[in-house]
Amino acid sequence: MTNTAPSPELLARLVCPVTKGPVHYDKESNSIISPLAKLAFPVRDGIPVMLPEQATPLKD
Repeated sequence: MTNTAPSPELLARLVCPVTKGPVHYDKESNSIISPLAKLAFPVRDGIPVMLPEQATPLKD
């Protein structure tokens, strides 16, 4: 799998599936971050996997 960022158009439309709140892309971890849910959703081949069961809890 490549470490490709999602398109800006896609990122502008994404919301957290848990909180429906805003998210942002983190290049270092190649994941979509939901600060409200404190979850990191993986990005695989440029496609965000926005499934809660695939997310990783963020450390405080």
